[in-house]
Amino acid sequence: MRRLRVSAGVLGVELTVVESSRYDREVDALIVSVRPYAAAGSRCGVCRRRCGGYDRGRGRRRWRTLDVGVKRCYLEADMPRVRCPGHGVVAAWVPWARHNAGHTLVFDQKVAWLTTRMSKAAVAGKLRIAWATVGEIIARVMADQDAVAGDRYAGLRRIGIDEISYKRGHKYLTLVVNHDTRHLLWMAEGRSKTTLARFFVELGPDRCAGIELVSADGADWIFNAVRDHCPHAEICLDPFHVVAWATKALDEVRRSVWNDARRAGNKILATSLQGARYALWKNRDDLTGKQQTKLAMIAQTNKPLYKAYLLKELLRAVFAKPDATAGARLLDDWTSWATRSQVTPFVDLARKIRSYFRGDIINTLTHKLSNGLIESSNTKIRLLTRIAFGFKSAQALIALAKLHLGGYNIQLPGRS
Repeated sequence: MRRLRVSAGVLGVELTVVESSRYDREVDALIVSVRPYAAAGSRCGVCRRRCGGYDRGRGRRRWRTLDVGVKRCYLEADMPRVRCPGHGVVAAWVPWARHNAGHTLVFDQKVAWLTTRMSKAAVAGKLRIAWATVGEIIARVMADQDAVAGDRYAGLRRIGIDEISYKRGHKYLTLVVNHDTRHLLWMAEGRSKTTLARFFVELGPDRCAGIELVSADGADWIFNAVRDHCPHAEICLDPFHVVAWATKALDEVRRSVWNDARRAGNKILATSLQGARYALWKNRDDLTGKQQTKLAMIAQTNKPLYKAYLLKELLRAVFAKPDATAGARLLDDWTSWATRSQVTPFVDLARKIRSYFRGDIINTLTHKLSNGLIESSNTKIRLLTRIAFGFKSAQALIALAKLHLGGYNIQLPGRS
């Protein structure tokens, strides 16, 4: 077969001399022999410092690069080793690939770009690589993106913190988002004060002192970590979670009323409460005609349950107030009514809010900051997990989530 002449420009490599090319029938691929420019040779593969040679290494090595037509293509070159004062004996740097990588820079870049637009399985099939290899490439690209992005924590003022379950068996990830840039800022495996403390240690005392607002749910581990590391930060308690507390209290009342009716043999009341959950949970404006009828029946036949419903709706109304002062006044009215209501779950909730969370709710009303952004990020991460049919490695999911949600600008090779 005739030799094929391939240029460095076509391959998308720089500082590289193309020596020859051939078609290898054994691997059914185009093999292109290359070498670095003389000025780019004899450098440490880690720090790129010019070093003295050590040996010839293990001979010639291949790197997968972009396909040529419908055939796979590999770059092939000698792989000598050098002795670096800082890193010891390492493989020499090559301008077309990352250190210890088996794929070229342009191949990695194309994989990363495609992964932001289709599932990992589709990328693996399109480029004829293993599913796990896609994850390894994403991790390499993200490490380089972080290295050149500079200080992503500069000017950090408002953050949101939450956790997400990514695998069965109580496997969690902790997320931090930047409310001002609306980007995913940091992720780590685990869900604890110790896990979150790693983020604040990474920030450093000066940048921690600059954080003004933190949106979060009511988790103790978040509150404790923030208070330990961010002396000037105010916590904004997420409205969704506060209303969820009231919804949970309402459901406790509903179950108690239903169980009492069954034990007393009151079949009419027990039957009437069947299917009442959604009528009690939903916003009044979103109720169907049937649910409105169910709610009206509860108002006539079961005063404690209807009182619990009104308490839930009034707490929701606190966050609908456009003015923080009016919202704070309504919150105080709510805690007073809930305390006197004799509805035990709401008495407990009122005590909890008054003792621990009133100031955090006032911060939310004042600054209008919620966990809506981070909940949106969680939804997208769950979608990524579903598309990939789960992840064996938390680090692979973290890299993929940062690639999608971190605000990185990944371009196709050869495009500007």
